[in-house]
Amino acid sequence: MPVAASHRRRALPDRKPDAQMSDNANKQIVVQKYGGTSVADTDRIRCVAARAAAIHAEGHSLVVVVSAMAGETNRLIELGASVCPDPHDRELDVLVSTGEQVTSALLALALHARGIPAVSLQGHQIRIETDSSYGRARIKSIDCSRIRDAFGRGQVVVVPGFQGVDEGHNITTLGRGGSDTTAVAVAAALEADVCEILTDVDGVYTTDPRVCPDAVKLARVSYDEMLELAGVGAKVLQIRSVEMASRYGVPVHVRSSFSESEGTWVVPVEKDMEDVLVSGVAYDKNQAKVTLQGVPDRPGLAASIFGRIAEAEICVDMIVQNVSHEDGRTNRTFTCDAKDLGDVTRRVDAIVADLGLEGSISSDHVGKVSVAGLGMRNHAGVAAKMFEVLAGEGINIQLISTSEIKISVVVDLDDVDRAVQALHRTFVTTDDAAAPARAG
Repeated sequence: MPVAASHRRRALPDRKPDAQMSDNANKQIVVQKYGGTSVADTDRIRCVAARAAAIHAEGHSLVVVVSAMAGETNRLIELGASVCPDPHDRELDVLVSTGEQVTSALLALALHARGIPAVSLQGHQIRIETDSSYGRARIKSIDCSRIRDAFGRGQVVVVPGFQGVDEGHNITTLGRGGSDTTAVAVAAALEADVCEILTDVDGVYTTDPRVCPDAVKLARVSYDEMLELAGVGAKVLQIRSVEMASRYGVPVHVRSSFSESEGTWVVPVEKDMEDVLVSGVAYDKNQAKVTLQGVPDRPGLAASIFGRIAEAEICVDMIVQNVSHEDGRTNRTFTCDAKDLGDVTRRVDAIVADLGLEGSISSDHVGKVSVAGLGMRNHAGVAAKMFEVLAGEGINIQLISTSEIKISVVVDLDDVDRAVQALHRTFVTTDDAAAPARAG
């Protein structure tokens, strides 16, 4: 059944976020997702089987979504490139999807070894139907009938993340981090009580602890804040998984697969969340900046330029247009993912030639730094303070973008870490305690 038709918005499950699922009178549907480091080898897969067995023993219905073993997707991509330097997107999806298939079968076997009934069901077997955008497909619907049948037989269901099939039965993949989206989509379709994202970190932090050792783990964060943080570089969750969780009201619990500690709950907005001015500082070092020079300032040209880039399924982020010169021409700058710069450059070169532009300049030596928080909606002066802090660090701002609860800037790649540290020190860590600063 389509995801959109199979799930209604609902409140959080009755149990408190920090409660254990030990009350046998409160059976739940639980979806768990384990990332690559959590299933890195057979020992780790056995550990995942032990965690799954404990939930099964409590009587809950369980789906486990797994990623490929750590490094496997990169190995498969390199393997494909070794026989074809420019592999066809369809065949590359067929190749890389096998990583998750291997993990799902191994986990099912590990559960069998523990005496736990389990079955692995591939993307085509539960009909995770997607569009045909190979390498970045979007889920359209999921048929959960086989999963529910397996629940009826008392089985743990293991599903490979990251993959689906299109209308023509071609295998597709959802892009990096796509297993998160698979897990949330399955949880939405099943109306699951919780979707747990288990990884090698123990929650969502106010920034990357590798850059700021004083970063603080958040107990709860709103869908809106998580969307902004994921969209500007926070790698804990794929942005499409957060979009889906928000749309269908799926409670998401981000936690470590290496411990039993409580993680971070991603949930609808709660009243006290709006008291926090800035919830986190995020960054993205995989950015590129492209400037089109001498663009005629007339209606329809922007649509023509960015329409041709969109045809390649390339996402453009910030767009800035300068004031027109006396000759009626201007410069137009935009950012994109660094991995797309080659495709963008080829299309931009053609655009420059076709439209008679003066030329283009591109660079991937840039990064994006952002602050996000619900409290920014009703609190003035955040942007001014942010710019003041960066100026004090001698960091030049190349581009600026804002939303209701986020401010992003593009800076030189070498300045990213220093910018994150300064902004975190200013907005997030208070003098009396390591906690997000409150508005006002």
